[in-house]
Amino acid sequence: MGHMRGPEGAPRRINTCYFPIRWRDRLHWDSPNPAVESQGSRSDVGLPKARAGSDHDELATSGLPRCDAAVNLAGENILNPLRRWNEAFQKEVLSSRLETTHMLARAITKAPQPPQAWVLVTGVGPRRVRPWGALDCKGPARTPGQMSAVAPAAYYQPSPTAEYDEDSPGGDFDFFSNLVTKWEAAARLPGDSTRQVVVRSGVVLGRGGGAIGHMLLPFRLGLGGPIGSGHQFFPWIHIGDLAGILAHALEASHVQGVLNGVAPASTTTNAEFAQALGAALGRPAFIPFPSTVVQAVFGRERAIMLLEGQKVVPRRTLATGYQYSFPELGAALKEVVA
Repeated sequence: MGHMRGPEGAPRRINTCYFPIRWRDRLHWDSPNPAVESQGSRSDVGLPKARAGSDHDELATSGLPRCDAAVNLAGENILNPLRRWNEAFQKEVLSSRLETTHMLARAITKAPQPPQAWVLVTGVGPRRVRPWGALDCKGPARTPGQMSAVAPAAYYQPSPTAEYDEDSPGGDFDFFSNLVTKWEAAARLPGDSTRQVVVRSGVVLGRGGGAIGHMLLPFRLGLGGPIGSGHQFFPWIHIGDLAGILAHALEASHVQGVLNGVAPASTTTNAEFAQALGAALGRPAFIPFPSTVVQAVFGRERAIMLLEGQKVVPRRTLATGYQYSFPELGAALKEVVA
């Protein structure tokens, strides 16, 4: 991050894995290919494959290398329609989050020079984005743990009326909410030498994959529409603003605790989202995706994440001073589909 300064005022050099977010002068969200970028050399190389055993053992033994910040976005994709929702897959979902996060937290506590900030990205509700890097470190870039899609995980209980901010209760009503509670607990560090931030993200809207990537074809053909009744709330965020919130969390020394990573105008229903996406594409969007089909594809437990929703507001995110680039759904979708 070019405008982050070290003790002598020199720019800090950060190597990072990114996909599709990258560091340069700040977080950039438009990179289409995985790469490792060094701010000093501006060189890009292919993203190395994660070697969970060796990387985890090294970090557990020696602690985290000298870092300005650590960011964890790893997690198995829960809404993978090709995977049955059985005990084996549930264990993968748990281990991909809890074990990686536990390992990174332990590595931070053992670091000779702990990072200034430690950020974990979890979820307010269903979301699906492409893989992003887990660590921003000085020195050789590393990819500890599985760098798979950040999958849905709902902290706040679905409700047609309740409004949730960062201080609202949650995390105790089903498998997924309990997962988020355990996930966030796994990231907690003793003491206050490292600032700790949790970003609970909504559905991420961006080019080249993720939620929009799966919707574009039917919507372009005029076959799109709401999921189920369409009455469920649909908390969303443009990928540029998710990147911006991460940069804000890393750079602003007063930011700590939980931030809701949703747009300030995210009190949108699924039907309203479908209409807005259709309008951005200049196509009708009236054909619903039946609840029975959703349940058949994902199973009843996972289907709830798509058929029910939460009204989530970023009260604390706004209070910290973050300014959204895409606060309105229409403008966000026009940028994504342009």
